[in-house]
Amino acid sequence: MKNKILGHEELRSICNCLKKEGKKIAATSGCFDLLHAGHVIYLEEARQKADVLVLLLNSDASVRELKGMERPIVPQKERAIVAAGLKCVDYVCLFDELTPCERIAEFQPDIWVKGGDYAGKYIPEIDVLTPYGGRVEYVEFVDGCSSTDMIEKIKGML
Repeated sequence: MKNKILGHEELRSICNCLKKEGKKIAATSGCFDLLHAGHVIYLEEARQKADVLVLLLNSDASVRELKGMERPIVPQKERAIVAAGLKCVDYVCLFDELTPCERIAEFQPDIWVKGGDYAGKYIPEIDVLTPYGGRVEYVEFVDGCSSTDMIEKIKGML
């Protein structure tokens, strides 16, 4: 599973080879702090959209910027291992920025997958995808499943 966790350059190189083989690449991103059913359903649906699924995983630093200083609960190395352990995820690559736009520009996935809760809303990734012909596809959002909800439930039990 650790061979599924790649650096930026290695990801770009592998994706270039996969494209030459005619493979379609889908990608998505997120914190995936406490893995739950919503994450797994989302990733399974994303994987069905292409031959290969790349998960761009927010680094600890970017999670802190997005979610606050108490997050992430699970360190990036462990989150990457857990995500890589899922059969539906082909590759995992960490990123430090607030958005995955730089990584998208580097390996240019055919499809960018977002949760259905983003449908009809502006997402910055579209500005990177459009020039090379990439597109956004949405998967169903699983209501009631979130790491934040899990953390609050645990806090309530203490």
